[in-house]
Amino acid sequence: MGVEAYNFIRFLHDSGITIWQTLPLGIPHGDCSPYQCMSAHAGNPALISLDWLVEKGWLKTEDLDVDYGADKSPLIRKAFNVFSQDATRVDQQAFKNFCKEKAFWLDEFVLFYALRNEFAHDCWNLWPAKLKNKEAKTVKRTRQRLAGRLEAIKFEQFVFFQQWSQLKQFANEQGVLLFGDIPIFVSFDSADVWANRDVFKLDEDGNMEVVAGVPPDYFSETGQRWGNPHYDWEYLKKTKFKWWLDRIKTQDEMFDIVRIDHFRGLESAWEIPADEETAMNGKWVLAPGQALLATIQKNYPALALVAEDLGIITDDVTALRDEFALPGMKILHFAFGDDAGNPYLPHNCSENSVMYTGTHDNDTTLGWFHGLNDHDKFRVYEYLGFSQTEMPYTLIGTCFASVANLSIVPMQDVLCLGGDCRMNTPGTTEGNWNWRFDWAQLTDEYAGRLKHLVYMFGRN
Repeated sequence: MGVEAYNFIRFLHDSGITIWQTLPLGIPHGDCSPYQCMSAHAGNPALISLDWLVEKGWLKTEDLDVDYGADKSPLIRKAFNVFSQDATRVDQQAFKNFCKEKAFWLDEFVLFYALRNEFAHDCWNLWPAKLKNKEAKTVKRTRQRLAGRLEAIKFEQFVFFQQWSQLKQFANEQGVLLFGDIPIFVSFDSADVWANRDVFKLDEDGNMEVVAGVPPDYFSETGQRWGNPHYDWEYLKKTKFKWWLDRIKTQDEMFDIVRIDHFRGLESAWEIPADEETAMNGKWVLAPGQALLATIQKNYPALALVAEDLGIITDDVTALRDEFALPGMKILHFAFGDDAGNPYLPHNCSENSVMYTGTHDNDTTLGWFHGLNDHDKFRVYEYLGFSQTEMPYTLIGTCFASVANLSIVPMQDVLCLGGDCRMNTPGTTEGNWNWRFDWAQLTDEYAGRLKHLVYMFGRN
């Protein structure tokens, strides 16, 4: 969230682009998936700018010469020590206010995070029974014993949200809206599940009997077994969806627009027995999406929501989306077969939708196109009027030319990158979520072509 993020926003502004969509910004586990995080609220310390801490006077420039690898926590803890002694009264008060305002999730998170580190990153259901089950006296003693560490973790989150707030303000001043992503499910190994077991379908020992995923689809012949716990919707309804509203509160503060990942799970979700190795054997279980969305809309009327309505979408899912006038997603990589009725083809697209070339789960457009057979390649260019523009820019142009109110293009496509730069391959747990671009890749040619298309089709 340092100078590079600000430069990226300037690039978006100069190109006439008014939306920046990101992946979830939480703390991932070892597989780095932003859809399996340790908290539905906490921000990822890896995104913190250490230069910002130097500017604040809480670190020295020479502190940055120490190589801690990808782990910034040692330096952030060092900054906290200085902060505790030398920070201005204004900054000290801001920290106190943050801890008070975020206490509804922060207090449980920092204890979870500290204990998880203490127990060598073991999942909470493997902790000693009294901590696993949050026995009150044990928790109190543990908070006292770890008091200094807990404050340091709170500071880490304070820094993250301070930096994000400033970045969001700058983006909005530049006419750029921030578009976030909320995974419908949370990780079992998370502060959310440890601290709120009643919210989830768990047995008396805190173990999952069913897990989330999707049945076989375009991405996987055996489906996707995500392994997340399912919600106890009856409990959530009794508590007027408080846990969900708390979650939305954080998203509302961070973003202007939020995509609900796996939206169809709000109508019904695929429940897989926990002992199944794949997602093939499961069943659809209804969810109270209408009641939840009505509650969210009532409490956060200004937050714009987008429905990730990909996969197996029934009429009931479509009706739920349309009842709340939520834009759905249209993916051009899915559009070109032999069926003129394909819902992803631009001529079948509605204004109240978001058009993508591809998403983080797709190959890059170049990787996708080169993987097509000759018949399908011909079909693509036939539909595009045998454009003389090469991939991926012919598809970017099609995306921007659509009637969809929003058009989103992955940075890999802007830079004409191949499949080796793919962000994620669904159903796999290795080699994902590692791609980043270098400014040297963003040549004047690419920046100019993108800006030309933005203005040609009035996307600015």
